[in-house]
Amino acid sequence: MMITGDALIGGQAVKGTGAGVRAYNPALQAVIEPEFRTVDAAQIDQACRLAEEAFDTFRELSDERRAVFLETIGDQIMALGDVLVERVMAETALPRPRIEGERARTVGQLKMFANLLREGSWHDVRFDKALPERTPPRPDLRMRMIGLGPVAVFAASNFPLAFSVAGGDTASALAAGCPVVLKAHFAHPGTSELVGRAVAKAVEICGLPAGVFSLLTGIGNDLGIALVRHPAIKAVGFTGSRGGGMALVAAAAARPVPIPVYAEMSSINPVFLMPQALKNRAEDIAAGFAASLTMGVGQLCTNPGLIVALDSPDLQRFTAAASQALVGGAAHAMLSPGIAGNFARGVNQLAEHAEVKTLALAPQAEGKGAPALFVASAASFLSQHALQEEVFGPASLVVVCKDVAELRQVTETLEGQLTATLQMDEGDLEAAQALLPVLERKVGRILANGYPTGVEVCSAMVHGGPFPATSDGRSTSVGTGAITRFLRPVCYQNLSQALLPEVLRDGGSARWLRRDGELTRNA
Repeated sequence: MMITGDALIGGQAVKGTGAGVRAYNPALQAVIEPEFRTVDAAQIDQACRLAEEAFDTFRELSDERRAVFLETIGDQIMALGDVLVERVMAETALPRPRIEGERARTVGQLKMFANLLREGSWHDVRFDKALPERTPPRPDLRMRMIGLGPVAVFAASNFPLAFSVAGGDTASALAAGCPVVLKAHFAHPGTSELVGRAVAKAVEICGLPAGVFSLLTGIGNDLGIALVRHPAIKAVGFTGSRGGGMALVAAAAARPVPIPVYAEMSSINPVFLMPQALKNRAEDIAAGFAASLTMGVGQLCTNPGLIVALDSPDLQRFTAAASQALVGGAAHAMLSPGIAGNFARGVNQLAEHAEVKTLALAPQAEGKGAPALFVASAASFLSQHALQEEVFGPASLVVVCKDVAELRQVTETLEGQLTATLQMDEGDLEAAQALLPVLERKVGRILANGYPTGVEVCSAMVHGGPFPATSDGRSTSVGTGAITRFLRPVCYQNLSQALLPEVLRDGGSARWLRRDGELTRNA
């Protein structure tokens, strides 16, 4: 499959008319052909209108047809073979095993949502039978979930497959019956086109309305804002920077009809080193932490950017071992010059901060990221809010607390996070129990004796958290729960069987239903 630099609107390849952008190979520090041009206002409008026209047909497809569609997307992605893998490698400098693993994850989550559709519980069907003899009488009431409408999805830079064109936001929106208008990421436009063509081919194979999927190319904030402001768009999925996410939130809130934005934005993912765990295995914890911090050159949203612990000789053992593991680390190409530049600025600010001490700082290089570890007192952390800011890359800050009260104060001060990790042994149970209620208010996923990098794609996973980890902490962007972001309930009162949706009819296809308040499996 050739990369042409085209946008894909309603199944048709079209050239944008605006500013051009080319991909960049971070490893070779070279521009990659072809040129991708930014779509104009008319092309954005066309994609959104086609999505709007496709919505009613697409959302009423049977669960089986939508499930087959999702599986077909996965098949088409796999059919791209090495053409896709090699283009991702060129645009991101990520190694082949990482890309092949991410491709498997992308296809796997498409299959996961296909299985969810067939299982049927996502409909959340509820029946409350009529009680005509009651005073006052109760009508016949039936409820189901339906898709919100066309969804604008923004491809992420750090996961060019799993959080991009056919990633979790797209998969969950399509599973909910919502057409997707996708803004390709300017850092990997060729990857985006290849996967976009795979999705468009699946639309064609499954005989769906062409407006079910469109891919918009280009660069600049105006494109994203125009997409979010379009009246046909009913929700937004975004993974990226805090500034970018908040700009979309503001644009969505300022519309005549505001819409929800599900933006994953910023998280430093604190790791709490409990005293007994440090005493028993400080060096082992340090080795695992260093591996987690440097995974993917630190360009993971669950990167452990903060360590919190009580001052002790055992903490000094940890910092010494972690520093030794990190200081000799090589610099590796980062995903884009912009990410590399932001990382370098963040590291320099910490290294030059009057109240921060550098523990390990591997030699840095232009366009690359090398490990860095810093330490500060809890008093400094509490008084300097800038120390909570995410440095996206392989850098972390150790916060040293003088006592348990100060450790709890640090925990209470933390912003919302995707994850929090407790490194703990049996003697730490009481201290961990005291922290747990605070962490439940602060984060989306709490781990014990692991590391936050690595997000399992399964029904129980939560990849979200209170602001600013996400713009809406009530949801997840990974796992089957992600479908709920793009659904809303509709109640039908006293409608005849002929007018009711099939899933709500007596003897209909609902596999699960809550009848008069009791959840039952429908035979």
